[in-house]
Amino acid sequence: MSAATRHREDLPGPETEFQYPSEREQHDTSMTGMWLFLATETLFFGGLFLIWLYYRYLFPAGFALATEHTEFAIGTVNSALLITSSVTYACGVAAIRVGDRKLLFRLAVATIALGVVFMLLKGVEWYLDIDAGMVPGPGFALRGPGSQGAALFWIFYYLATLLHAIHLLIGLGLVTWIALRARNGTVTRESHASVEIVGLYWSFVDMVWLVLYPMIYLAGRAG
Repeated sequence: MSAATRHREDLPGPETEFQYPSEREQHDTSMTGMWLFLATETLFFGGLFLIWLYYRYLFPAGFALATEHTEFAIGTVNSALLITSSVTYACGVAAIRVGDRKLLFRLAVATIALGVVFMLLKGVEWYLDIDAGMVPGPGFALRGPGSQGAALFWIFYYLATLLHAIHLLIGLGLVTWIALRARNGTVTRESHASVEIVGLYWSFVDMVWLVLYPMIYLAGRAG
């Protein structure tokens, strides 16, 4: 970073709120706030994962049986889509750091497209799961030994994937906001804290899925 750039960041910018003496302080405060928010989200999802693993330990056969009926192909494709979307957005962050708003806009649109395809495939997956009778209750398709554990698996599955989908939809809204700001020129090389903050959130949503993927589609399948 050049001395001129550091000097500009130590002064109020066009988007600096009144309570901050400089663009740098506003950026650092915003990033710290997002990290604290993500820490609370980690505790939330971490509790869910811990309970899931505990019941998998109690009902290994049932969870393994349920895993065999998940849509492995769709889950794998969706994992690739989310990983790619994180790469495209990270490249967008790098682009705005050198002042390339047009490239940021294109990469944000690519990220949105990948996220939308993820949601469409997840909708197809839910439809296939429900159509196959993978819904705990009177019509649950899995019977016999292990059915109790399998039912617990599917309860956790729907709860976890629904929560993840809600977070992904919020992320899509935020990335759309960044794309509009990039197109309108309201983010710059000197003032782009919002781009990095949304990037942290999007990466968190991606990481949650990378934990869910082996828990849903891999654990127990090989055995």
